[in-house]
Amino acid sequence: MTRSEHETETLIRDSLDRLAARAPDAAAVHEALARAGRNRPPASRLALVAAAVVVLVVGIMMGTQLLTTPPAPVPAAGRPVLTYGPGWLPAGLTEQHREGGPGTTPGVRRWLAGQAAVTLLTYSTADPEWSQAALKIASLKDQVLVRGRVAMDTGSGSDARVTWLADDQHVLVASVTGIPDARTVAKRIADSVTAEPVDVHGELRFGPLPAGLAERSAAVTGTGPGDAHTALTAADPARPAIPVVRVTAGAGAPRLTGAAPVTVRGGEGLFAAPQNGRDALVAVRLPSGRWLTVSGALPEAELIAVANGVQPDPAPDYRWLGRPTS
Repeated sequence: MTRSEHETETLIRDSLDRLAARAPDAAAVHEALARAGRNRPPASRLALVAAAVVVLVVGIMMGTQLLTTPPAPVPAAGRPVLTYGPGWLPAGLTEQHREGGPGTTPGVRRWLAGQAAVTLLTYSTADPEWSQAALKIASLKDQVLVRGRVAMDTGSGSDARVTWLADDQHVLVASVTGIPDARTVAKRIADSVTAEPVDVHGELRFGPLPAGLAERSAAVTGTGPGDAHTALTAADPARPAIPVVRVTAGAGAPRLTGAAPVTVRGGEGLFAAPQNGRDALVAVRLPSGRWLTVSGALPEAELIAVANGVQPDPAPDYRWLGRPTS
């Protein structure tokens, strides 16, 4: 039996115990049925007993169904949801990066001001790398509490990290760099974190991908709406941490040397072969005037196919970029 199955069985058993505890005394039910039965014909008695059985069975089924209802569906491709956010940050920082994806892809939110940076990372305990986070934190000699949960507090000077489990499914890391007394700042940020869902709504979504690849992440980055750009990555599900294809959209034209003209999305684009450690790249200007680029360790034809399948979103949400913290 898997851990998930064991937990589900335990929940169902607890639910049945609660239903049984709320049920009326069996003797009282028997007596009530007997009194009613004396004044009813045999058919009515059978109907009454059957109705009581149906009510009990339906109650048990409803309790079981509530406990075994599958989780909410994963957000649509290209629109990951980041579950947590800080209620307090040092003054002057502005949010300039959000990133997330399906499955165990980490969630990232980042606030910057010059050399100062605060990053809030969300990891899934389903990721083998983070599945034992609770044991690692519990094994430390020096611990702190974050909203009543044991946390790991590391770093010194202007760099520090606080790591804790927000719940059984999420490990959070509040990272501070370039800020004096970073451990105190990181602890205060961690204490302020609550469930505050925000999405990553960029200007692109993946279309069809080459065989063996799946969407890995979507990110929006910029100091403000004027220089915002969207980046998507796809990877082999067996090695999700290593992107194979990267797609971006932004205002700036890519700097390509030795590029050859190719047909992309029904118009003229450019293809640059891999060189000097750089992956092959396809670029084309979109009708909006912004530039779409697709790069990766794939043949030219597959890069063009990815570019042709990309779905632009005419109404991305870049409003939050560069907003000052309260």
